[in-house]
Amino acid sequence: MLLLLPLLFKGLLCHGASTVDPQVPGPHHLAAEESPSFRLIQISSFANHTWTKTQGSGWLGELQTHGWDSILATIRFLRPWSQGNFSKEELKSIQALLQLYFHSFPREVQAYASQFQFEYPFELQVSFGCLIHTGKALETFLNGAYQGLDFLSFQENSWKPFPGAGSRAENVCRVLNHYRIIKEIVQKLLSDTCPRFLAGILEAGKSELEKQVKPEAWVSKGPSPGPGRLLLVCHVSGFHPKPIWVMWMRGKQKHPGTRRGDVLPNADGTWYLRVTLDVAAGEASGLSCQVKHTSLGGQDIIIHWGGYSFFSLLICLIVIVTLVMLVIVDSSFKKQSSNQDVFSISHPAFPTGAKTQDPRNSGHQLCLAQELWIKNRLLKKWKDRLNQL
Repeated sequence: MLLLLPLLFKGLLCHGASTVDPQVPGPHHLAAEESPSFRLIQISSFANHTWTKTQGSGWLGELQTHGWDSILATIRFLRPWSQGNFSKEELKSIQALLQLYFHSFPREVQAYASQFQFEYPFELQVSFGCLIHTGKALETFLNGAYQGLDFLSFQENSWKPFPGAGSRAENVCRVLNHYRIIKEIVQKLLSDTCPRFLAGILEAGKSELEKQVKPEAWVSKGPSPGPGRLLLVCHVSGFHPKPIWVMWMRGKQKHPGTRRGDVLPNADGTWYLRVTLDVAAGEASGLSCQVKHTSLGGQDIIIHWGGYSFFSLLICLIVIVTLVMLVIVDSSFKKQSSNQDVFSISHPAFPTGAKTQDPRNSGHQLCLAQELWIKNRLLKKWKDRLNQL
Protein backbone atom coordinates (compact mmCIF):
# COMPACT_ATOMS: atom_id res chain seq x y z
CA MET A 1 0.00 0.00 0.00
CA LEU A 2 1.01 3.68 -0.22
CA LEU A 3 4.03 4.79 1.81
CA LEU A 4 5.21 1.39 3.09
CA LEU A 5 8.83 2.61 3.29
CA PRO A 6 8.83 2.87 7.13
CA LEU A 7 7.74 -0.73 7.58
CA LEU A 8 10.57 -1.98 5.39
CA PHE A 9 13.09 -0.02 7.50
CA LYS A 10 12.43 -1.97 10.69
CA GLY A 11 15.76 -3.81 10.38
CA LEU A 12 17.67 -0.53 10.18
CA LEU A 13 16.13 0.74 13.40
CA CYS A 14 17.16 -2.38 15.28
CA HIS A 15 20.67 -2.22 13.81
CA GLY A 16 21.58 1.43 14.27
CA ALA A 17 19.17 3.00 16.77
CA SER A 18 20.60 5.42 19.31
CA THR A 19 19.53 5.68 22.93
CA VAL A 20 20.69 9.29 23.31
CA ASP A 21 19.82 12.45 21.46
CA PRO A 22 21.98 12.82 18.34
CA GLN A 23 24.53 15.64 18.45
CA VAL A 24 23.70 17.63 15.35
CA PRO A 25 26.16 20.37 14.34
CA GLY A 26 24.87 23.90 14.13
CA PRO A 27 23.54 25.34 10.87
CA HIS A 28 26.82 27.13 10.09
CA HIS A 29 27.92 23.97 8.31
CA LEU A 30 25.75 25.04 5.38
CA ALA A 31 25.36 28.76 5.76
CA ALA A 32 24.42 31.16 8.49
CA GLU A 33 21.13 31.94 6.76
CA GLU A 34 20.07 28.32 6.25
CA SER A 35 19.00 25.44 8.48
CA PRO A 36 20.62 22.15 7.49
CA SER A 37 18.22 19.50 6.27
CA PHE A 38 18.32 16.06 4.70
CA ARG A 39 15.49 14.59 2.69
CA LEU A 40 14.75 11.60 0.50
CA ILE A 41 12.61 12.19 -2.57
CA GLN A 42 10.72 9.50 -4.45
CA ILE A 43 8.82 9.98 -7.72
CA SER A 44 6.80 7.01 -9.00
CA SER A 45 4.95 7.11 -12.31
CA PHE A 46 2.19 4.63 -13.18
CA ALA A 47 1.18 4.49 -16.85
CA ASN A 48 -1.16 1.53 -16.40
CA HIS A 49 -1.61 -1.53 -14.22
CA THR A 50 1.63 -3.11 -15.58
CA TRP A 51 4.08 -0.24 -16.42
CA THR A 52 5.74 1.79 -13.66
CA LYS A 53 8.91 3.83 -13.18
CA THR A 54 10.43 5.04 -9.89
CA GLN A 55 13.20 7.57 -9.24
CA GLY A 56 14.87 8.15 -5.90
CA SER A 57 17.34 10.77 -4.65
CA GLY A 58 18.82 12.19 -1.45
CA TRP A 59 19.41 15.90 -0.82
CA LEU A 60 21.38 17.89 1.74
CA GLY A 61 19.58 21.20 1.54
CA GLU A 62 19.53 21.89 -2.20
CA LEU A 63 22.66 19.85 -2.90
CA GLN A 64 22.02 16.37 -4.27
CA THR A 65 24.16 13.86 -2.41
CA HIS A 66 22.58 10.52 -3.36
CA GLY A 67 20.83 8.89 -6.26
CA TRP A 68 19.16 5.54 -6.88
CA ASP A 69 20.30 3.38 -9.78
CA SER A 70 17.09 1.64 -10.87
CA ILE A 71 19.00 -0.69 -13.21
CA LEU A 72 21.50 -2.03 -10.65
CA ALA A 73 19.20 -1.35 -7.68
CA THR A 74 21.99 0.36 -5.75
CA ILE A 75 22.59 3.67 -3.97
CA ARG A 76 24.78 6.14 -5.87
CA PHE A 77 26.95 8.22 -3.55
CA LEU A 78 27.46 11.49 -5.45
CA ARG A 79 29.96 13.07 -3.04
CA PRO A 80 33.07 11.59 -1.40
CA TRP A 81 31.42 12.23 1.98
CA SER A 82 27.88 11.07 1.09
CA GLN A 83 28.15 8.02 3.34
CA GLY A 84 28.38 10.23 6.41
CA ASN A 85 29.57 8.33 9.48
CA PHE A 86 27.25 5.34 9.04
CA SER A 87 29.06 2.01 9.02
CA LYS A 88 29.25 -0.19 5.93
CA GLU A 89 26.85 -2.61 7.61
CA GLU A 90 24.27 0.12 8.17
CA LEU A 91 24.60 1.33 4.59
CA LYS A 92 24.24 -2.22 3.28
CA SER A 93 21.09 -2.62 5.36
CA ILE A 94 19.68 0.62 3.98
CA GLN A 95 20.43 -0.46 0.41
CA ALA A 96 18.85 -3.89 0.92
CA LEU A 97 15.73 -2.30 2.38
CA LEU A 98 15.51 0.20 -0.46
CA GLN A 99 15.80 -2.64 -2.95
CA LEU A 100 12.89 -4.38 -1.27
CA TYR A 101 10.91 -1.17 -1.02
CA PHE A 102 11.33 -0.05 -4.64
CA HIS A 103 10.45 -3.57 -5.76
CA SER A 104 7.35 -3.83 -3.56
CA PHE A 105 5.99 -0.29 -3.63
CA PRO A 106 4.65 -0.34 -7.24
CA ARG A 107 2.95 -3.68 -6.71
CA GLU A 108 1.25 -2.51 -3.51
CA VAL A 109 0.07 0.72 -5.12
CA GLN A 110 -1.33 -1.12 -8.14
CA ALA A 111 -3.09 -3.59 -5.86
CA TYR A 112 -4.84 -0.75 -3.99
CA ALA A 113 -5.25 1.62 -6.96
CA SER A 114 -8.92 0.84 -7.39
CA GLN A 115 -9.72 1.12 -3.68
CA PHE A 116 -7.84 4.43 -3.40
CA GLN A 117 -9.44 5.73 -6.62
CA PHE A 118 -6.13 6.32 -8.39
CA GLU A 119 -6.81 6.90 -12.08
CA TYR A 120 -4.19 5.85 -14.67
CA PRO A 121 -1.90 7.43 -15.64
CA PHE A 122 -0.89 9.00 -12.34
CA GLU A 123 2.20 10.01 -10.38
CA LEU A 124 3.02 9.78 -6.68
CA GLN A 125 5.71 11.77 -4.86
CA VAL A 126 7.11 11.18 -1.38
CA SER A 127 9.36 13.55 0.60
CA PHE A 128 10.85 12.24 3.84
CA GLY A 129 13.42 13.95 6.06
CA CYS A 130 14.47 16.21 8.90
CA LEU A 131 15.66 19.78 9.44
CA ILE A 132 17.66 21.42 12.22
CA HIS A 133 16.73 24.99 13.14
CA THR A 134 18.98 27.50 14.87
CA GLY A 135 19.27 26.37 18.49
CA LYS A 136 19.25 22.72 17.35
CA ALA A 137 15.46 22.40 17.36
CA LEU A 138 14.49 19.36 15.27
CA GLU A 139 11.74 19.47 12.64
CA THR A 140 10.70 16.33 10.77
CA PHE A 141 8.46 15.78 7.76
CA LEU A 142 6.94 13.04 5.64
CA ASN A 143 4.68 14.31 2.87
CA GLY A 144 2.96 12.54 0.01
CA ALA A 145 1.60 14.06 -3.20
CA TYR A 146 -0.72 12.76 -5.90
CA GLN A 147 -0.43 14.21 -9.42
CA GLY A 148 1.82 16.96 -8.07
CA LEU A 149 -0.70 18.14 -5.47
CA ASP A 150 -0.36 17.87 -1.68
CA PHE A 151 -2.10 14.68 -0.63
CA LEU A 152 -1.18 13.57 2.90
CA SER A 153 1.43 14.01 5.64
CA PHE A 154 2.61 12.40 8.85
CA GLN A 155 2.09 14.67 11.86
CA GLU A 156 1.93 13.99 15.60
CA ASN A 157 2.24 10.25 15.10
CA SER A 158 -0.68 10.13 12.68
CA TRP A 159 -1.42 10.22 8.93
CA LYS A 160 -3.45 13.28 7.98
CA PRO A 161 -4.94 14.35 4.63
CA PHE A 162 -3.99 17.78 3.30
CA PRO A 163 -6.83 20.29 3.35
CA GLY A 164 -8.65 20.12 0.04
CA ALA A 165 -7.18 16.73 -0.92
CA GLY A 166 -10.67 15.20 -0.84
CA SER A 167 -12.08 11.81 0.05
CA ARG A 168 -9.32 9.96 -1.78
CA ALA A 169 -6.71 11.21 0.71
CA GLU A 170 -9.03 10.60 3.65
CA ASN A 171 -9.48 7.01 2.53
CA VAL A 172 -5.70 6.40 2.27
CA CYS A 173 -5.04 7.95 5.71
CA ARG A 174 -7.82 5.90 7.25
CA VAL A 175 -6.21 2.68 6.02
CA LEU A 176 -2.66 3.67 7.04
CA ASN A 177 -3.71 4.76 10.53
CA HIS A 178 -4.90 1.22 11.26
CA TYR A 179 -1.26 0.06 11.31
CA ARG A 180 0.17 1.16 14.65
CA ILE A 181 3.55 -0.45 14.01
CA ILE A 182 3.99 1.58 10.83
CA LYS A 183 3.39 4.81 12.72
CA GLU A 184 5.86 3.83 15.44
CA ILE A 185 8.56 3.03 12.89
CA VAL A 186 7.93 6.26 10.97
CA GLN A 187 8.33 8.25 14.17
CA LYS A 188 11.55 6.43 15.02
CA LEU A 189 13.00 7.01 11.55
CA LEU A 190 12.17 10.69 11.64
CA SER A 191 13.29 11.42 15.19
CA ASP A 192 16.39 9.16 15.38
CA THR A 193 17.73 7.74 12.11
CA CYS A 194 17.38 10.90 10.00
CA PRO A 195 19.03 13.35 12.44
CA ARG A 196 21.87 10.86 13.11
CA PHE A 197 22.56 10.58 9.39
CA LEU A 198 22.27 14.36 8.96
CA ALA A 199 24.81 14.93 11.74
CA GLY A 200 27.23 12.46 10.16
CA ILE A 201 26.99 13.84 6.64
CA LEU A 202 27.45 17.41 7.86
CA GLU A 203 30.61 16.44 9.71
CA ALA A 204 31.99 14.35 6.85
CA GLY A 205 31.37 17.08 4.28
CA LYS A 206 32.35 20.00 6.50
CA SER A 207 35.32 21.19 4.42
CA GLU A 208 33.31 21.35 1.19
CA LEU A 209 30.14 22.72 2.77
CA GLU A 210 31.99 25.54 4.53
CA LYS A 211 34.13 26.58 1.55
CA GLN A 212 33.94 30.23 0.50
CA VAL A 213 34.15 31.03 -3.21
CA LYS A 214 33.97 34.66 -4.32
CA PRO A 215 31.40 35.56 -6.97
CA GLU A 216 32.14 37.04 -10.37
CA ALA A 217 29.71 39.69 -11.60
CA TRP A 218 29.06 41.51 -14.86
CA VAL A 219 26.23 43.48 -16.43
CA SER A 220 24.68 43.26 -19.87
CA LYS A 221 21.66 44.45 -21.84
CA GLY A 222 18.82 41.97 -22.30
CA PRO A 223 16.07 41.85 -24.95
CA SER A 224 14.24 45.17 -25.20
CA PRO A 225 11.05 45.07 -23.10
CA GLY A 226 9.46 47.74 -25.32
CA PRO A 227 9.99 51.01 -27.20
CA GLY A 228 12.25 53.40 -25.33
CA ARG A 229 13.01 50.92 -22.58
CA LEU A 230 16.03 48.86 -21.53
CA LEU A 231 16.36 45.56 -19.71
CA LEU A 232 19.46 45.74 -17.54
CA VAL A 233 20.85 42.35 -16.48
CA CYS A 234 23.27 41.74 -13.63
CA HIS A 235 24.91 38.31 -13.74
CA VAL A 236 26.54 36.81 -10.64
CA SER A 237 28.24 33.43 -10.94
CA GLY A 238 30.69 31.03 -9.29
CA PHE A 239 29.84 31.79 -5.65
CA HIS A 240 29.54 29.49 -2.64
CA PRO A 241 27.72 29.17 -0.29
CA LYS A 242 24.36 29.78 -1.92
CA PRO A 243 22.92 32.74 0.09
CA ILE A 244 23.66 36.00 -1.72
CA TRP A 245 22.29 39.56 -1.91
CA VAL A 246 22.13 41.29 -5.30
CA MET A 247 20.31 44.55 -6.02
CA TRP A 248 20.13 47.26 -8.65
CA MET A 249 20.91 50.58 -6.96
CA ARG A 250 20.66 54.28 -7.70
CA GLY A 251 23.28 55.75 -5.46
CA LYS A 252 22.62 54.19 -2.07
CA GLN A 253 18.93 53.58 -2.73
CA LYS A 254 17.57 50.17 -3.75
CA HIS A 255 15.68 50.28 -7.03
CA PRO A 256 12.14 48.96 -6.41
CA GLY A 257 11.95 47.51 -9.92
CA THR A 258 14.68 44.93 -9.29
CA ARG A 259 13.59 41.41 -10.29
CA ARG A 260 15.55 38.45 -8.90
CA GLY A 261 15.66 35.10 -10.70
CA ASP A 262 16.24 31.67 -9.21
CA VAL A 263 19.65 30.76 -7.85
CA LEU A 264 20.79 27.97 -10.17
CA PRO A 265 23.59 25.41 -9.68
CA ASN A 266 26.75 25.35 -11.77
CA ALA A 267 28.42 22.07 -12.69
CA ASP A 268 31.28 22.70 -10.24
CA GLY A 269 28.99 23.02 -7.21
CA THR A 270 28.90 26.83 -7.20
CA TRP A 271 25.85 28.97 -7.96
CA TYR A 272 24.56 31.44 -10.56
CA LEU A 273 22.03 34.26 -10.23
CA ARG A 274 20.47 36.68 -12.72
CA VAL A 275 18.92 39.95 -11.52
CA THR A 276 17.12 42.25 -13.97
CA LEU A 277 15.73 45.77 -14.10
CA ASP A 278 13.29 47.21 -16.65
CA VAL A 279 13.86 50.98 -17.00
CA ALA A 280 13.31 53.80 -19.46
CA ALA A 281 16.35 54.29 -21.69
CA GLY A 282 16.92 57.78 -20.33
CA GLU A 283 16.95 56.61 -16.71
CA ALA A 284 19.69 53.97 -17.00
CA SER A 285 22.51 56.42 -16.31
CA GLY A 286 23.64 56.38 -12.70
CA LEU A 287 22.42 52.84 -11.95
CA SER A 288 24.68 50.15 -10.52
CA CYS A 289 24.49 46.50 -9.50
CA GLN A 290 25.61 45.74 -5.95
CA VAL A 291 26.56 42.25 -4.71
CA LYS A 292 26.94 41.15 -1.08
CA HIS A 293 28.32 37.70 -0.18
CA THR A 294 30.02 36.15 2.84
CA SER A 295 33.15 35.37 0.78
CA LEU A 296 33.73 39.07 0.05
CA GLY A 297 34.52 39.98 3.65
CA GLY A 298 32.32 43.07 3.57
CA GLN A 299 33.90 44.38 0.34
CA ASP A 300 30.80 44.53 -1.86
CA ILE A 301 31.04 44.27 -5.63
CA ILE A 302 29.60 47.37 -7.34
CA ILE A 303 29.30 47.50 -11.13
CA HIS A 304 28.10 50.75 -12.67
CA TRP A 305 25.89 50.65 -15.73
CA GLY A 306 27.40 52.32 -18.78
CA GLY A 307 25.74 50.48 -21.59
CA TYR A 308 28.54 47.93 -21.67
CA SER A 309 29.79 45.59 -19.03
CA PHE A 310 33.18 46.10 -17.45
CA PHE A 311 34.16 42.65 -18.74
CA SER A 312 33.36 43.63 -22.33
CA LEU A 313 35.27 46.90 -22.01
CA LEU A 314 38.28 45.08 -20.60
CA ILE A 315 38.33 42.67 -23.55
CA CYS A 316 38.06 45.54 -26.03
CA LEU A 317 40.90 47.39 -24.30
CA ILE A 318 43.16 44.33 -24.40
CA VAL A 319 42.42 43.78 -28.09
CA ILE A 320 43.15 47.42 -28.97
CA VAL A 321 46.42 47.51 -26.98
CA THR A 322 47.55 44.25 -28.56
CA LEU A 323 46.83 45.47 -32.09
CA VAL A 324 48.70 48.73 -31.47
CA MET A 325 51.73 46.85 -30.17
CA LEU A 326 51.66 44.53 -33.19
CA VAL A 327 51.65 47.53 -35.54
CA ILE A 328 54.53 49.20 -33.65
CA VAL A 329 56.64 46.03 -33.63
CA ASP A 330 55.98 45.40 -37.33
CA SER A 331 56.86 49.00 -38.28
CA SER A 332 60.03 48.88 -36.20
CA PHE A 333 61.29 45.73 -37.90
CA LYS A 334 60.43 47.06 -41.34
CA LYS A 335 62.37 50.26 -40.64
CA GLN A 336 65.42 48.35 -39.41
CA SER A 337 65.35 46.03 -42.43
CA SER A 338 65.08 49.02 -44.79
CA ASN A 339 68.03 50.84 -43.21
CA GLN A 340 70.20 47.75 -43.39
CA ASP A 341 69.32 47.17 -47.05
CA VAL A 342 70.24 50.77 -47.99
CA PHE A 343 73.52 50.59 -46.10
CA SER A 344 74.53 47.32 -47.76
CA ILE A 345 73.76 48.62 -51.28
CA SER A 346 75.45 52.04 -51.03
CA HIS A 347 78.64 51.00 -49.29
CA PRO A 348 81.30 49.62 -51.63
CA ALA A 349 82.73 47.42 -48.94
CA PHE A 350 79.66 45.23 -49.11
CA PRO A 351 79.00 44.09 -52.67
CA THR A 352 75.72 42.29 -53.20
CA GLY A 353 76.44 40.18 -56.24
CA ALA A 354 75.15 36.66 -56.17
CA LYS A 355 78.65 35.20 -56.53
CA THR A 356 80.34 37.31 -53.86
CA GLN A 357 81.84 35.15 -51.14
CA ASP A 358 82.85 37.98 -48.76
CA PRO A 359 82.51 36.58 -45.22
CA ARG A 360 81.23 39.96 -44.01
CA ASN A 361 78.31 39.65 -46.43
CA SER A 362 77.58 36.17 -45.09
CA GLY A 363 77.55 37.56 -41.55
CA HIS A 364 75.16 40.30 -42.56
CA GLN A 365 72.76 37.80 -44.14
CA LEU A 366 72.93 35.68 -41.01
CA CYS A 367 72.09 38.74 -38.90
CA LEU A 368 69.11 39.51 -41.14
CA ALA A 369 67.90 35.92 -40.91
CA GLN A 370 68.12 36.02 -37.13
CA GLU A 371 66.22 39.31 -36.95
CA LEU A 372 63.54 37.96 -39.29
CA TRP A 373 63.20 34.85 -37.15
CA ILE A 374 62.88 36.95 -33.98
CA LYS A 375 60.31 39.18 -35.68
CA ASN A 376 58.16 36.28 -36.86
CA ARG A 377 58.37 34.59 -33.50
CA LEU A 378 57.32 37.77 -31.64
CA LEU A 379 54.45 38.43 -34.04
CA LYS A 380 53.22 34.85 -33.76
CA LYS A 381 53.37 35.11 -29.97
CA TRP A 382 51.23 38.25 -29.94
CA LYS A 383 48.75 36.79 -32.42
CA ASP A 384 48.40 33.65 -30.30
CA ARG A 385 47.66 35.80 -27.26
CA LEU A 386 45.09 37.75 -29.25
CA ASN A 387 43.37 34.56 -30.36
CA GLN A 388 43.11 33.45 -26.75
CA LEU A 389 41.04 36.49 -25.77
